[in-house]
Amino acid sequence: MAKGQSSPILELQRQRMLLQMEYDEEKKAYQQMAEAMGVERRVARGDAWFPLRIGRNYYNSLNQLCVEVFRISADGDDDDDHNFEFGRPVQFFRQTLSNNHPVVTPLFTGTVSYVDGDRMVVAVPDAAPLVDLQASEGQVGVQLFFDETTYRLMFEALDRTMRAKGRLGYLRDLFYSRQKAETYTFPDIGFQYLNAAQEHAVNNVLRAKDVAIVHGPPGTGKTTTLVEAIYETLRREPQVLVCAQSNMAVDWISEKLVDRGLSVLRIGNPTRVDDKMLSFTYERRFEAHPDYPQLWAIRKAIRELRSQRKRGDSWHQKMERLKERATELEIRINAQLFTEAHVIASTLVGSANRLLDGMKFGTLFIDEGAQALEAACWIPIRRAGRVIFAGDHCQLPPTVKCYEALKGGLGVTLMERIANEKPEVVTLLRTQYRMHEDIMRFSSDWFYHNLMVAAPEVQHRSILDLDLPMTWIDTGEIGKLSEGENENNSETQNAQLSILNTTEARLTLLALQAYFELIGRQRITDERLDVGIISPYRAQVQLLRHLLRQNEYLKPFRRNITINTVDGFQGQERDIIVISLVRSNEEGQIGFLRDLRRMNVAITRARMKVIILGDRRTLTRHPFYRKLWNYVQALSS
Repeated sequence: MAKGQSSPILELQRQRMLLQMEYDEEKKAYQQMAEAMGVERRVARGDAWFPLRIGRNYYNSLNQLCVEVFRISADGDDDDDHNFEFGRPVQFFRQTLSNNHPVVTPLFTGTVSYVDGDRMVVAVPDAAPLVDLQASEGQVGVQLFFDETTYRLMFEALDRTMRAKGRLGYLRDLFYSRQKAETYTFPDIGFQYLNAAQEHAVNNVLRAKDVAIVHGPPGTGKTTTLVEAIYETLRREPQVLVCAQSNMAVDWISEKLVDRGLSVLRIGNPTRVDDKMLSFTYERRFEAHPDYPQLWAIRKAIRELRSQRKRGDSWHQKMERLKERATELEIRINAQLFTEAHVIASTLVGSANRLLDGMKFGTLFIDEGAQALEAACWIPIRRAGRVIFAGDHCQLPPTVKCYEALKGGLGVTLMERIANEKPEVVTLLRTQYRMHEDIMRFSSDWFYHNLMVAAPEVQHRSILDLDLPMTWIDTGEIGKLSEGENENNSETQNAQLSILNTTEARLTLLALQAYFELIGRQRITDERLDVGIISPYRAQVQLLRHLLRQNEYLKPFRRNITINTVDGFQGQERDIIVISLVRSNEEGQIGFLRDLRRMNVAITRARMKVIILGDRRTLTRHPFYRKLWNYVQALSS
């Protein structure tokens, strides 16, 4: 070990301590919210649905008791976002009135099986009193519950890694040292549809014995490269494990792998519930197996037998026979499903699923590796001989809520650590195919050492002749000059404890309307130009959505316009991006706008035009926003 480096075990113990701080902080915050925050505010934050309409209950193909629930939206709109997704723990509750005060009574917990619009399916314990749920319809709701399981799996992964011998122990020691990663030696293989950097990245993946990193800045074809690397690896190995931090990222890479002709078995349910996505989920494949009807009949017989009151010797014998037969069929179906699959895909936490018990893979691919806490990455690494990371540590970081843990380094990902210690395993993709060169150049200069180049076909792409690809509207000045405004352009806090800026929200839609008038209605429709309106603050996002619904001019184009947070736009792109920065105060406080990686994501979603709205005097006290303001002004000079 190099002089001055601490041991891998000590570093992992430190990781564990920081993770414990994050766990304590998040649990405390959840408990305080549960005690202090009313149901209405939790609904506004997207953490609860209330009231609910209760649908049917049934056993799914995984033999879990499920209940179907429907959100009843107060305003009839279903585009309000929420934080429910597959795998998240939830709690059902009843709200009643006592002396005109709402009283919330917890009922039972479950796990989200999937969500589709205003419909959600929740897997619940067999003993869950679903009759009480039906009887209390109109008074019951469902809310996110504190996620103990994810933390337990991350703590277990760190403990296992600290104790590890063999391959896992070797990878641990390698990742925490400057020791060179081992590689194979063979001539470059050419790939017809890849550029030179992408080709180099795939070759480096194939040569890596231990670890490789594909660093993909915005628009550089990181997913294309990763899919090709997985495809080529499967010409040398029978099966690979592909993981990502979020369900959305797993869905995205899975869909691209299916399009490439690979057989994917997705452990868990997708965020977008359509036939294509569902067709490669384990649950759907399991119930489509020819032996499944027989298994279902046996499970039904077991449930009926359990409900019988008389239980003699013959009852026990019959039950054992049925259970043995059910287990035998399950093993046979699983063996066939897993043997046929080229790719097993799951979230990092989902890789702990009992279905994967005992399974080992030559290669683990971790997509969006720069968004994952280190502890989460160690969950699937135990199953792999080598690890390939893909992502960009200059874009969205992992979510860390405890400031002390963040300061201590919990936000530094395993991918970032390895990239810093072993730059030789990193391949930077340099040619981007998304955006106008002037949009790219600011990001390239600040985040990527000015190494990015725009592909010739996008270099000068624009909507209007002689258009400026980036503009910044100083809402501080306009807010003060604007006649008829009762409030100045200042931020306020709403019931969700999030920041919003009403004047800037109105100006944001006016700016988009003015740009649409320049383009012309017919052209927007004919060319299907699409728009992303981004704000870092959820309250501003919800306000913008509300104002868009009331805007008569933009009404015909609502299908072309998406409004979301920065995180909601990760991995996406639009012709036009409008960014509302919200912050406006005398002190120059910009909150988490200081996390510049989020701004990198926001700007680089655009293909042809970026319109920024923000209070220059507040924001340009920070060197990044000062440089951005000067850059945008220089484009017009």
